[in-house]
Amino acid sequence: MIVTLIIICEVGFWVLLAAGLALRYWAKMPRASVAVLLCEPLLEVVLFVVTAIDLRNGAEPDWKHGLAAVYIGYSIALGHYTIKWVDVRVAHRFAGGPAPVTPKYGMARAVHEWKLAARWVLAAVIAMALLQGAIWYVGSDGDTSSLEQWQAKMVFVIGINVVIAAAYTLFPKKAPANGTAAATGRERELTKQ
Repeated sequence: MIVTLIIICEVGFWVLLAAGLALRYWAKMPRASVAVLLCEPLLEVVLFVVTAIDLRNGAEPDWKHGLAAVYIGYSIALGHYTIKWVDVRVAHRFAGGPAPVTPKYGMARAVHEWKLAARWVLAAVIAMALLQGAIWYVGSDGDTSSLEQWQAKMVFVIGINVVIAAAYTLFPKKAPANGTAAATGRERELTKQ
């Protein structure tokens, strides 16, 4: 049941996001769009409550409960970022908004990677806290080893993100000498025509 609910929450996230953006850009109803997008956190609340009830009713903690904690951590720490990321691209593609800007070189890229890493670290810490809460909630009566394994995976997620951000800091990608990105094969074809 928990896995099904996680899938429903994920699908619901994207459906609400699409509906919110459609209301904003095609229906020209920004207030309705905000109302729909504000429903996003309710999905995580439902998942949290159902998971807690499942554990309270005597379900043995397993990978599904851990996955629920990870999903909630991701949604809290990266949900708003994901919505913003999609919003900028939809606005550019369908509503004449400015092109998305992501730094590609030097310290600007390193700063971008550290901000992204901080979001992932926050997601992992939230997941670890929820997992620890579940471990305490179950107590010594149940086998919580699967929840502890998820905590170890979150430490790995933190490590990977810190390594990636550090790599961009220690070995920054340099801009091409002429100051613009080298043309891709398709761009070269277009310039020849």
